[in-house]
Amino acid sequence: MLAGACGTFPLAHADDSLTLPSIQVQESASEDQYRDPTVSYTAKPSSSTTKLGLSKQETPQGITTVTQAQMDDFKIRGIKDALRSAPSVTVEQSESDRTEFTSRGFEITSFEYDGMSMPFSQATLIGDVDMAEYEQIDVLHGANGLMSGTGNPSATVNFVRKRPTETFQAQIDSSVGSWDGRRIAADVSGPLTESGNVRGRFIYAHDKGNSWMDRYSHERNVAAGLLAFDLSERDTLTVGFSQHNSDSNASTWGNLPLVDDSGNRLHYSSRSSNVGQPWTYWNMHTQRTFAELQHAFDNGWNATLTVTGIHEYQDTNMFYVAGLDADQALVFAADTSATANQAIGEAKLSGPFSLFGRQHELTFGATYGRTHQTAREYDSSEGIDLGGYYYTSFANILNGTTARPSFTETSDTNTQNFVDRQKSLFAGARFNLTDDLHWIAGARMLSADGSGDSYGSDHSLREHGRVTPYTGLVYDLSEQWAVYTSWTRIFNPQYATYGLDGKLLDPLEGKSLEAGVKGRLLDNRLDLTAAVFKTQQSNVAGASTLVGSQYLYETGDYKSHGVELEASGEAYPGLDVLAGYTYVAIEDEDGSDARNYVPTHSFHGLVSYRLPMLPKAHVGTRLSWQSGVENDTNSAIRQNAYAIVDLMTRYDIDDHWSTSLNFNNVTDRKYLRSLYSQTASSYGAPRNITASVSWKY
Repeated sequence: MLAGACGTFPLAHADDSLTLPSIQVQESASEDQYRDPTVSYTAKPSSSTTKLGLSKQETPQGITTVTQAQMDDFKIRGIKDALRSAPSVTVEQSESDRTEFTSRGFEITSFEYDGMSMPFSQATLIGDVDMAEYEQIDVLHGANGLMSGTGNPSATVNFVRKRPTETFQAQIDSSVGSWDGRRIAADVSGPLTESGNVRGRFIYAHDKGNSWMDRYSHERNVAAGLLAFDLSERDTLTVGFSQHNSDSNASTWGNLPLVDDSGNRLHYSSRSSNVGQPWTYWNMHTQRTFAELQHAFDNGWNATLTVTGIHEYQDTNMFYVAGLDADQALVFAADTSATANQAIGEAKLSGPFSLFGRQHELTFGATYGRTHQTAREYDSSEGIDLGGYYYTSFANILNGTTARPSFTETSDTNTQNFVDRQKSLFAGARFNLTDDLHWIAGARMLSADGSGDSYGSDHSLREHGRVTPYTGLVYDLSEQWAVYTSWTRIFNPQYATYGLDGKLLDPLEGKSLEAGVKGRLLDNRLDLTAAVFKTQQSNVAGASTLVGSQYLYETGDYKSHGVELEASGEAYPGLDVLAGYTYVAIEDEDGSDARNYVPTHSFHGLVSYRLPMLPKAHVGTRLSWQSGVENDTNSAIRQNAYAIVDLMTRYDIDDHWSTSLNFNNVTDRKYLRSLYSQTASSYGAPRNITASVSWKY
């Protein structure tokens, strides 16, 4: 992790969530109506997302599922594009290779892989995580107490891995597009023995291209292999390894400055303007290894033991524009390398039990996580008299002719070396109080420790015995409709954010309340959700001060409330939709509007229609709209409301071959991608096109 490794945009809060495990329960008859997610927009969330094996209607929170069919239709190949399609999520592209996501007004810091929480994950994602090895993305709206007993009141994102299949299948996808974009991906899966007790899957993807941004280019290479062994009729062992390399050139650290040193708005004639130089780059290489052992008991109980190992390596040459006076730009440059090694384990036991003449479900277990992170930064010799900063021509920066400095300056405060640990015990249950009334309750007791230092700041952390509860009620009005409410406390250690005293900020604390109604219509092919929410949070990082290579933050208290509406599934024969509207209002402790970079109103929608007169042809559109956003203190920095419209068409030549065309930003709208960093941004992609050919067996 580069927690401020490049000195200017430190990585945001780490996620401390540790999961409540899954329970295998009898699914309702309506669940069988879900269609194949590879060809449909109607799909149930993974059981690892709801942890108690609950359907959408049984969960007292909103859930969005981005299916394989949606990703294939709109050529969604990275996590940024996937979450741009999820209602209630805003993609904050703060730099070319670093992204934050917000929901309900706050950063999403909870990321999971098959329900295994990443307690030390960054809120920012380096590069663009490729979707080749995942079959769907589940987004749980709101504070994730049911899943983790902790977390930010935004959302939890669960990456659901593709698994080895019992029958042979294969798929090859290829595409070319604007700015020399090209991609090839292969996915092969099936039994490796005659009896099928050993199964395997191999996934590969290569994605490379230039950009509308001057000088910027990227390359992603992904390889993943999984093996599943049926050790007995009751025991299954699954192991997997993946290598994800994300390499980019002319990367931006920070972005185009939007105001000069006097606070006057700057305007750029070309949306291709870029502060990245030919010598800047950001390479992120990640290896993940996991093993999962499942055992089924005779009485319906299940035990699962999961271990995950992660190794991350980052190598960067970065360049940042800190201020601008006419053509004189104050800049900072650094050469940084960093490593992170994580080990995470979870043991869980789940199953049914009887109480007061009714059947209920229970899950409990323990988790452990450890991460060791190191980094070394070398600053430019040109900035030796100004703490690493120096002056250069802004015109040369935009032209890409700024010379690479000599990176020779370093010190003990230009390093990072710390260890974080988490241990927890958890329990969760679903009590069927009556045939129609269900109570879901869970809690987790957490202990967290941190030691070491990060760029001259103390990384000491000690939180022991902190209990975070969760409770929710679901009442079935009928087979199609249910109402729900849920409440949870918020407790989230902040691993990568430092206060004005140079120490880690106190944990985020607060509470979150949600209520809503869910329905399943049209023979259970269309899911509807309407929810209202209210959150309160303290110790949230706010204004910052740069001290050396580390940003130190003030903290504040915030309240937010809002409304979410969503529809997903088949709205009409052949017409698939995923659409949602979100309203969110955020106030600080004085009752004033706050975090104005978060849009108050937003809408995201995808529609695909199979033409009845030509059933092999599909057409569709994706619409993303948001209200205006602005800087919290300077209203001159503003992005007016805008909409992005994408179009797609696909033709299935036969059972094996298909071809498609995707037109993005067809209105050629010029817009700033985010005001998350307040005073810097970049422009989104202009009109572009992608042509694809796919083969499957």
